[in-house]
Amino acid sequence: MKNFVEELRWRGMLHDIMPETEEKLNSGMMAGYIGFDPTADSLHIGHLTQVMTLIHFQNAGHKPFALVGGATGMVGDPSGKSDERNLQTEEMVAHNLAGMQKQLAKFLNFEEGGNGAVMVNNADWFKSMSFLDFIRDVGKHITVNYMMAKDSVKRRLEGETGMSFTEFTYQLVQGYDFYYLWKHHNCQIQMGGSDQWGNIVTGTELIRRKAAGTAYAITTQLIKKADGTKFGKTESGAVWLDPSKTSPYKFYQFWLNSSDEDVKQWIRIFTLKSQAEIEALEAQHAEAPHLRILQKALANDITIRTHSQEALETAIKTSEFLFGNGDLSFLATLTDVQVLEIFEGVPQFTLAKADLNEGLDVATLLAEKTSVFPSKGEVKKTVQGGGLSLNRVKIESPSTLINADNLINGKYLIFQKGKKNYYLISIV
Repeated sequence: MKNFVEELRWRGMLHDIMPETEEKLNSGMMAGYIGFDPTADSLHIGHLTQVMTLIHFQNAGHKPFALVGGATGMVGDPSGKSDERNLQTEEMVAHNLAGMQKQLAKFLNFEEGGNGAVMVNNADWFKSMSFLDFIRDVGKHITVNYMMAKDSVKRRLEGETGMSFTEFTYQLVQGYDFYYLWKHHNCQIQMGGSDQWGNIVTGTELIRRKAAGTAYAITTQLIKKADGTKFGKTESGAVWLDPSKTSPYKFYQFWLNSSDEDVKQWIRIFTLKSQAEIEALEAQHAEAPHLRILQKALANDITIRTHSQEALETAIKTSEFLFGNGDLSFLATLTDVQVLEIFEGVPQFTLAKADLNEGLDVATLLAEKTSVFPSKGEVKKTVQGGGLSLNRVKIESPSTLINADNLINGKYLIFQKGKKNYYLISIV
């Protein structure tokens, strides 16, 4: 067996660990779990630290449980939140669970037996529990004084919004999850982000008080960006693992655009590369930072594991096309949705097929049928300066005729003004 705690330690992931936890883990296979609240039908990269923790846990020879919170997702965890969450319906939670389960199966080995991963849903044990059962069998073991002492509770009580009874009881609900898994699945350790420490130790305390048992806890560092902005957030929102929410190209670009300071941390956390491999890459990167060797290694690794080798190749070709000299041939392999995703943020125009069939010269198309240029004179001036291309082929004259033979995928015209200004015209 590998030393799981040491693996987290050298990767810079370890935050808090309960005494004797490392010794217990090194004594033989243990079962442990991490909970995921189904607040959306996809995980995002903010969840990846915990996904990687489970992967390392399994790779070290231990048995990982992924708990999806069908019950807790209907309440909402107050940890790290300044406002009450919107409560979800049972239908919303069920939909979100299905999406998350599919994604987790891509990262963990769920083969039965041995240390194969197991997925559990806490709705299975909470759905038959009444409120009276809960306050009698769980609530009586944890004092209000103990619950009030938690930082997540203190911050909310001191704030303007206060805290509802629903969220106040969340730590008891999560604590009972730990107790249930400890009793029925021999889960002796719970893991999570550092903001979960209070909830996790409530579980260990419940196990001690209710059953005189012993349980353990580990938390990992919360990921931050060097520039102070929130990890996993972009101008367009969260970076999702679902390709329909965040395209593999955008996913790849997020990692590729990481700063030199961030990538040294992230390549340890989000890849499975060994310490020797990472140190060798760091040495290469230091010799030629402009080649962005670390960023490429990180982006390649995580894009393949989240999506596929094929998705990575498409993302690289897209990047080469938009930022280098790559050709357009790869677009023929993409769907209309994928093409539009690539050009999201690029000025887009539509043109009637009838207009194209009649034959259009470049100047009329770009200055009258669309507003790429303010006038035909501007088109002429740009063409004379050698600054206009159609589908990566330089336009030699503003009177050049455009017809169906110029269409990519039978539908698109891609004009380029200068090096980086693209315009997508769709034929409808």
